[in-house]
Amino acid sequence: MTNTPVTNLYEQDFYLWLEETAELLKTGKFEKLDIENLIEEIESMGRSEKQALRSNLEVILMHLLKYKYQPEKRSNSWRYTLLEHRRRLQDIFQFSPSLRRYFLETFPYCYQGARKLASVETEMAITTFPLASPFTPEQVLDEDFLPE
Repeated sequence: MTNTPVTNLYEQDFYLWLEETAELLKTGKFEKLDIENLIEEIESMGRSEKQALRSNLEVILMHLLKYKYQPEKRSNSWRYTLLEHRRRLQDIFQFSPSLRRYFLETFPYCYQGARKLASVETEMAITTFPLASPFTPEQVLDEDFLPE
């Protein structure tokens, strides 16, 4: 443990602050904890998990749209991307099963983002892609699902 007050340490050396905070928690020295920054970091972790989920979901949905609406351009690279991002979502769900509920809540929002991304990337009119997702959440997570 350093002699630097924990609050100052947060500003000066974040990794060392993490180590010292963990040590304070392990040893039950709760009165020495930098509670304000600890709460901020815990809340930030939750936001990061949700952002990762949304990002991976948008990539999957965009590639599924490209796969469905540009069959002549299908590639192993697209299939690889689908598999990679589906596995990332499975990893998120393995470590944070409660985020499945958030996945379902954010699905329509992410589809709208994916629709725009697919339009830009394919140079196809956004109206080419349906307003509502043609893919179910189960299909999105299914490593073997590819649209016709």
